[in-house]
Amino acid sequence: MHRSSAPFPLEGSASPDEVARFEATADQWWSAEGVFRPLHRFNAVRVAYLRDRAAARFGRRGEDASPLRGLRVLDVGCGGGLVAEPVARLGARVTGIDAGAANVEAASRHARAAGLAIEYRQAGPEDLLAAGAEPYDVVLAMEVVEHVPDPAAFLAACARLVRPGGAFAMASLSRTARAWLLGKMGAEYVLRWLPAGTHDWSKFIKPSEAAAMLRAEGLVVTSVDGVRFEPLRGRWALARDPAVNYLLFAIKP
Repeated sequence: MHRSSAPFPLEGSASPDEVARFEATADQWWSAEGVFRPLHRFNAVRVAYLRDRAAARFGRRGEDASPLRGLRVLDVGCGGGLVAEPVARLGARVTGIDAGAANVEAASRHARAAGLAIEYRQAGPEDLLAAGAEPYDVVLAMEVVEHVPDPAAFLAACARLVRPGGAFAMASLSRTARAWLLGKMGAEYVLRWLPAGTHDWSKFIKPSEAAAMLRAEGLVVTSVDGVRFEPLRGRWALARDPAVNYLLFAIKP
């Protein structure tokens, strides 16, 4: 495992304001009760989703001990490694990239302490393409696309990093009235799950919009699932309605 410091130009996919916002709290990535508490709670459902869809795509069984063994996985916008680490524990060879140096450092430090061989880089997807990176079996973009200045360019770069026969998965929020009420106002100002200003509702991407952007790059969306919070159980779960939070899985034939 190693960390490279800004080895590429970091052009195109990152908003300086958004990067600065997340870097300011990089020391809290692994605090389950800190500002990233919602992502810690969300992790179980999104990792299970990734495990099951990726395992099925590559002829594995999700219930196996290491269903992603040997697969090369790229986690784009990895933050502190909240998704990268459990995916690595499922057997994948994981590379995590993020535009924020502080995020990469936090992720690298935690992975070292956990004894996980994850490669972290300060980079964006366009930077890997410019460097001639070998395509990956699976590319992830979890809670990232709503923070980038040009979603179509970002998703295009991610799609081009998927090898033929590979897969892409993302999590985001849909640009609907319900998402404004629950995912923006409710989460940030009423329940205070997130710091005020974390999200800009106008940047939310509907699943149909994401699917069209990916289709333009030759990917086929095979699954879109909503995600809802169950307050009585204190957990997130998959749901039929993707009007607020959703998970999307696509393949490259």
